[in-house]
Amino acid sequence: MSRHPKIHPEAPSARASAPLVPRAASRSEQGDPAKDVLTQRSTYVPLAPPRKRGRSCCCRCVCYTLCLLLLLVVAVGATIGILYLVFKPKLPDYSIDRLQLTQFALNQDSSLSTAFNVTITAKNPNEKIGIYYEDGSKITVWYNETKLSEGSLPKFYQGHENTTVIDVEMSGQTQDAAGIMTTLEEQQQTTGNIPLRLRVDQPVRIKFGKLKLMEVRFLVRCGVFVDSLAPNNVIKIQSSSCKFRLRL
Repeated sequence: MSRHPKIHPEAPSARASAPLVPRAASRSEQGDPAKDVLTQRSTYVPLAPPRKRGRSCCCRCVCYTLCLLLLLVVAVGATIGILYLVFKPKLPDYSIDRLQLTQFALNQDSSLSTAFNVTITAKNPNEKIGIYYEDGSKITVWYNETKLSEGSLPKFYQGHENTTVIDVEMSGQTQDAAGIMTTLEEQQQTTGNIPLRLRVDQPVRIKFGKLKLMEVRFLVRCGVFVDSLAPNNVIKIQSSSCKFRLRL
């Protein structure tokens, strides 16, 4: 018999591709170390810098200061409201009753010398409020933008619902007044009157019952139309109106 050649299967190659990392070491107890490294890198969060305590202290101080100011404003507002309800304050009333020109002369150097006597009536209509008229007052007479004379009111106390008549003497000298004299004469001939303005700046202290408040200022502005500016003569007041304003 003929013998067939035996075919022996080829043994597997001994050259197997060995893994770069041993299988036993490729995974840790919690997972793949390569993935763990990537996960740690991707979830890294930088730490915020520590806060400065000085800034927070400053913010707290500002907040406390604002709160104190707010409380102070509320307290002052409440006090003013209570005083208003209890005393029911009313504004004083002023009027110009008499105006006498004792001097009105143009000098050789073109200066104008003037002197006025003014009678002012001041009314305090309040039942529970008194007014202290302090030193440092100023009253002036103006024609257009030119000041003619000035003086001051006396110091006195005006009680509740009181009417006080005040006589004030004023004097002044205006330089380069030749043009003013010409304008006055033309206006008197054209309109038959001369507009004057009286301004009063008076420091006062208000008395609520027995409480005497801080000093404030009364500002009075009066517009007066007179028939003429003849010296040594009582000037006829054709019309007058006064406005009162309070300034702290």
